[in-house]
Amino acid sequence: MKTVLPRPTELARTWIQQALREGDIAIDATVGNGHDTLFLVGCVGATGRVIGFDIQQAAIESARNLLRENRATLSNVDFHCMSHAKMTDVVTTLVRAVMFNLGYLPGADHSLITSVAETIPALQAASSLLAAGGLITVVCYPCHPGGEEEMRAVIEWASRLDSGWQVAKYEKIGTRKSAPVLLGILKTGGGV
Repeated sequence: MKTVLPRPTELARTWIQQALREGDIAIDATVGNGHDTLFLVGCVGATGRVIGFDIQQAAIESARNLLRENRATLSNVDFHCMSHAKMTDVVTTLVRAVMFNLGYLPGADHSLITSVAETIPALQAASSLLAAGGLITVVCYPCHPGGEEEMRAVIEWASRLDSGWQVAKYEKIGTRKSAPVLLGILKTGGGV
């Protein structure tokens, strides 16, 4: 049976693709194995820029390898082995999109996870860097230890944004275990 309802990661990419144009700047706040980085590189093209953050050097190397395997240019990608909460230490210009894919690095140590203490400041930083009309996507995974708490904190943070923002939440219901949840956070005005 073909699945009609997209996975949250697929829907996040659909939304981001609508927000980005050739030449834009985008952030992959959680590089992981590089799939979102590769996707963003395709969206911004040769004249755009992608800035990626991850606390694990193994994630950054995995992402570089994925880009090479897919013959994507590395010249317009900057990787930073640091917390996404510190993105404003590196990024000083407005961006059109920021993608978060929370949790842990697949295939690595599952005890190294994103956390409320880093993710909420990272969302605040991302929102301060986002240009009007830009989009933040956040995929939350409530099934791993700490994931439910992080998801609730992300939803609470997004629900407190002012009228200069639109927020959408997508989740599958009636599943055997808690399914990933996607938030789309669109900056419609100048507020944070």
